[in-house]
Parts: sequence; C-alpha cells; structure tokens
Amino acid sequence: MVNQPRQTDPTSAVTRAQVEDFLYHEAALLDEWLLDDWLALFTEDCRYVVPTTDLPRGEPWEGMVFIDDDLQRLRGRVIRLKSRHAHREFPWSRTRRLISNVRILGVEDGEMHVTANYIVYRTRNEQLHPLVGRYDYRLRPAADGAFKIAHRRATLDLEAMRDHGAVSIIL
Repeated sequence: MVNQPRQTDPTSAVTRAQVEDFLYHEAALLDEWLLDDWLALFTEDCRYVVPTTDLPRGEPWEGMVFIDDDLQRLRGRVIRLKSRHAHREFPWSRTRRLISNVRILGVEDGEMHVTANYIVYRTRNEQLHPLVGRYDYRLRPAADGAFKIAHRRATLDLEAMRDHGAVSIIL
C-alpha cells in the first residue's frame, strides 16, 4: 500500500452543504438585523460590491457601481444602518432572504469561488419589494472550520430601481 500525501488545502474536503449552511447563516443574520455579527464574517481585506442595474457585469475600476466597500466602509455602512440617521431604514425594513442554486465553482489561491441565486423580499410602509439576483463569493476557510468572506458581489437582475428607489439595505 502506497502512502497518499496528506491534503493540505483546507478547502479540499468542504461540501456544498457546508457552504449552503454558511450562506443560510449569513442570510439569517441580515434578516434579523444582526449587522455586527454579519460584519464579523468578513476578512480584513474584504470587498463588497453591488453593480448598477444597467451594467450588471460592471466593475468598480471600470465605472459606476451602487456599492464598492472595503472593510472600513462596510463598518461605516453598518454603523449608519443601525442608527436613526439612515432615514430609509428607520425603522428597519423587514426582509426575508431565500438562497438557492448554490454552486462551488472552484478553488484558487486558497479561496473558494461560490455562486448562489437570491431573492430578498423587503417589506416597508406596507409595500413588498422583491430584489432578485446572484451572489458571487470568494470564501476563505477560517480557523473554526467556518468561512470568512473575502469578496461578496450582489448582482441585481432588475432592469432598473424604479420601484425601489435605491439599495438601502444590505443585499
């Protein structure tokens, strides 16, 4: 019997179910407005991007995007959303996120590339606004066996933000 080399890549034994559980946990934190706990899921060098609806493949270095946050700006966004100064979100909207079609596309430089479809139902002022789209993640394994988000991109499938006005919640 030949000894097989031990696998040193911590992502090699990760299952889609583990990734799904992580994404469901993230969705629950956002729906419950546990934004500090949600923020703790990110790496120090993270990026959170939401491209505009007219350029869904757009990148921050190429043109306009709705959101392009590093960790410092993401912290500021969380602080603002938790305060009374976020007039669009005080009192907070009610949200319910549904995550589906989770796929692990591969591993590169120790990061898993993951995609998922989402729908966020946002209820505010007796109106229901569905926000539909796709998440793209780069996840890094964490010491506790969970993951950290190195990159999170929420692309909206909407053609325009007419009914919504703006992205005032975290997708």
